[in-house]
Amino acid sequence: MLDSVEIAYETWGEMSPRKDNVVIICHALTGDQFVASDNPITGRPAWWPRMVGPGKPIDTDRFFVVATNVLGGCMGSTGPASIRSNGSVWGAEFPHITIADMVRAQIALIDQLGVEDVFLALGGSIGGMQVLQWTVQARNRVFAAIPIASAGRQSAQNIGFYEVGRQAIMADPNWREGAYLAEGRRPDRGLAVARMAAHITYVSEAALKRKFDRRLQDRQSVGFGFDADFQIESYLRHQGQSFVDRFDANSYLYITRAMDYFDLAADHGGVLANAFRGLSTRFCVFSFSSDWHYTPEESRDLVRALNAAGCETSYVSIETDKGHDAFLLEEPDFEAAVTGFVDAAAEARGLPPRMPRS
Repeated sequence: MLDSVEIAYETWGEMSPRKDNVVIICHALTGDQFVASDNPITGRPAWWPRMVGPGKPIDTDRFFVVATNVLGGCMGSTGPASIRSNGSVWGAEFPHITIADMVRAQIALIDQLGVEDVFLALGGSIGGMQVLQWTVQARNRVFAAIPIASAGRQSAQNIGFYEVGRQAIMADPNWREGAYLAEGRRPDRGLAVARMAAHITYVSEAALKRKFDRRLQDRQSVGFGFDADFQIESYLRHQGQSFVDRFDANSYLYITRAMDYFDLAADHGGVLANAFRGLSTRFCVFSFSSDWHYTPEESRDLVRALNAAGCETSYVSIETDKGHDAFLLEEPDFEAAVTGFVDAAAEARGLPPRMPRS
């Protein structure tokens, strides 16, 4: 049990006098609160600069945008690397958390800001899970919602992939039963392998073939050893190594476990539509054709449940070979569709129209 929590957050834009232009952005598994500005801790650039900023689909000249680091994260919010009241690091003694706990903390932050309701909640992957939880948990306090490349529950396949990652971390001798920070160690090898395994699910076979195929890395022939012969191997090793420099292994364990436990239908009598009955929120659900991490069929299941519940719902399937991570990459059709939905919702909300840019 946590007696109190700290939630790190960033904001962009100005809140309107009526506080009716608030947008909450929920980040994906390895994201953070630095949606539209450089991360001062890691030096990494903003992770969604195509979507958030002046004149962008989420226009910070128009909206007051709030992004938090999730509960259990490692960019300032209370998590396994935080110091508990007795002066020790939580480590693996940190309480297990759920998507509902993450959203409960975000709602508390919005309450602290004096905001009665949110104009828009949006996010991809686990961020989409948070968006769905927002609409259910803060009933009718969310005017519009955009869950992207997500689902109403975690699939068996995804539970399996994340279990492989967790086992890699816990098998690293430096994990030390979760007490590695207290002992001055870090399970970097295990965390890197977890990241490598997960990253494969974020891209499509077509994208990997286009970018790498079977091309060799800095050599003319295979070495018949275990160095990185192929470009895809070198790429994945780079992804793993760069990840350990910015993420906490225990946070990875806790956040992926929260994703596994997410099942809105189970929380509502086994019927997903029951979660959304009585909501006035308008939804726009996005999927990507080549996403096999959260498939278009899972998005269509969500849309069917929303329709069954009588919610005002739009569905956009983007044709792309970029896989699950397409929402983070350049996808003009996706950006245009988000802009159209946001503008229509803003008009229905009575917010000022988008200003043309010179």
